[in-house]
Amino acid sequence: MLWACVLLPQLALDAVLRRLPDPHAPLALVAGPAQLRTLQAVNASAADAGLRPGMRLTAAHALLPEVALVEHDPAAEARWQRFLAAWAYRYSSLVSVQWPGCIVLEVRASFRLLGPWPRIQARLREDLHALGFQHRIALAPTPRAAHVFAGLRDGLAVSNPAAMAEALDRVPVRRARLPGDAGERLQRMGLRDLHRLRALPRDALRRRFGMPVLEHLDRLYGQADDPLAYYAPPDHFDARVELGYEVESHTALLFPLRRLVGDLCTYLSVRDGGVQRFVLRLEHEGGHTDVPVGLLAAEREPAMLFELTRNRLERVQLHKPVVAVRLLARELPPFVPAARDLFDARAQQALPWPQLRERLRARLGD
Repeated sequence: MLWACVLLPQLALDAVLRRLPDPHAPLALVAGPAQLRTLQAVNASAADAGLRPGMRLTAAHALLPEVALVEHDPAAEARWQRFLAAWAYRYSSLVSVQWPGCIVLEVRASFRLLGPWPRIQARLREDLHALGFQHRIALAPTPRAAHVFAGLRDGLAVSNPAAMAEALDRVPVRRARLPGDAGERLQRMGLRDLHRLRALPRDALRRRFGMPVLEHLDRLYGQADDPLAYYAPPDHFDARVELGYEVESHTALLFPLRRLVGDLCTYLSVRDGGVQRFVLRLEHEGGHTDVPVGLLAAEREPAMLFELTRNRLERVQLHKPVVAVRLLARELPPFVPAARDLFDARAQQALPWPQLRERLRARLGD
């Protein structure tokens, strides 16, 4: 087996930035009690102004009063990790989100279908850039080794077990993802790398640091099986964007709508399915407005679904400001592409009949 690790170093921050029309404006994620608010993550423009993770909120305001603040939501971060696991499912049937902030997937079985590793890696990076997530990718014969390598150097690929063991021996103990604080303790004891750590008697290591360290080393080097919890994609789509401010016009809703429709189509392509009915829910203070969207046949083309949903949305009167947008799709039938001739003489700017039909229904009504 060969395992790829997609490390997501700023998953929570990217999940917020991708929903903003201007992701380059200074922004920080904050958490903690009211009197001890601290920064959890900052974007590039905030970092250029001197803001750093772990900084107290009062100090951050003194440096950059105009910084935008968003509450850090661990539950939302976990949801986005599962969303990216669903995306990775198109590349492998063995995908795991066992460790926070990363995805591991077995890729050797996909070589025959998708091509060699450089081609797969390029496709992974292209998709992640389009989705708006920073990433680091590494390849190794064991999932834990791929996880360690991704934290050391982006793009590192080791496919031979002997070469993997040699590379791991040079890894500093503090960066070997050892359980708990074992890495820091070993560093203070003068053990700099995994080669010196593995040279110690196993009994002494077990008595001093417990079995989890030995188990981690065995699974890291491939000397023991690593029972991962594999991801299974859900049978429905449910995504929500909290706007962070009150919106009273349709135009301001188009950017989050485009993101939600794009995420829906990414999910549909993973399932090799389509969508025929879904609901766009506009959330207000104390209630919500549902905008149902129905098609005559299952579709998954992002531009088409966005156009149809936008037309439906523009016919809705916004009696209250919108504070969040949610898209729910629970009926996901199989997608059957329309039959086309090999040498299609249709004009480039012409719409095929199914898309024209749906556009007319969206604008004129059923």
